[in-house]
Amino acid sequence: MKLEQLREFRQLAYECLGNAKDATFELADAVMTTRHVSCLGDLALNPLFRREWSSAYEALQDCRPDQEKLMQLYIEQMSQVERPLLAIDHTAWLRPHAHTLKERTYEHQPTALPTVYLSASVRDIVRSH
Repeated sequence: MKLEQLREFRQLAYECLGNAKDATFELADAVMTTRHVSCLGDLALNPLFRREWSSAYEALQDCRPDQEKLMQLYIEQMSQVERPLLAIDHTAWLRPHAHTLKERTYEHQPTALPTVYLSASVRDIVRSH
């Protein structure tokens, strides 16, 4: 995507945000560029979010984006690309310090089993490949 196309896309997306456009747009930039987030306050520390930390909460409360227009805008951008690459973050956020069992969640995190835990027949198959 060329720089001018990106600017146009961002402007069109901004116009779909409804109330609290500036804070919501900066919050979206912070979401996309902050590595580790444990609360909204972490996003407010991002240099792209130029407001006070409470504005992050207000942006989420006040923003009423036009979802249909945003979706149409995203679809239009994807149709310009021959083979779109869609990336989804399914990071499992563990909550070991949750105060109640209800707040704790189990998130599947696939890991390779060490061969010591595998049965002899499975271990032979793994080694042969």
